Amino acid sequence: MVQFIFGVFLVLHGLVHLLYSGQSARRFELRPGLVWPDGSWAFSKLLGDKTTRNLASTASMIAALGFVASGAGVLISQVWWRPLVVAATTFSSVAFILFWNGKLRQLADQGAVAILINLAILVAVLVFQWSV
Repeated sequence: MVQFIFGVFLVLHGLVHLLYSGQSARRFELRPGLVWPDGSWAFSKLLGDKTTRNLASTASMIAALGFVASGAGVLISQVWWRPLVVAATTFSSVAFILFWNGKLRQLADQGAVAILINLAILVAVLVFQWSV
C-alpha cells in the first residue's frame, strides 16, 4: 500500500510541474497576477523574460517527465526508479532556484513548496534508504 501511495504521489508531483510549465508558457494563470518566472535572478537580465519563460516551461516539463516516470517505476517495482527520482528532484530544485526572482516575498509562488517536497523525497530515498 505504501508503494502505491508513494508512486501516485510522485506522479502527482510531476503533474504539478506541468502546471508550472503552463504558467511559465502563459498558457494559463495559476493565480491572477502570478508572473513566475519573470524576473528570474539567473536568466531574465541575460536572456529576457520571454526566453526565460520558454526555458522555465521546458525545464518544468523535463522535471514532470522525470517524476511521472519515477512514479511509474515505483508502481511497477522497477529498480531504476531510485536514480531517476534523485535526478528529477535535484533537477527540479535547481531549476526552481534558478528561476526564482531573488526576493523573499511570495516564495510559494516561486516554487518553494516544490523544493521542500523535493527535499522530503530526497531524505526518504537517500537518508532513510526507502525502497519499494
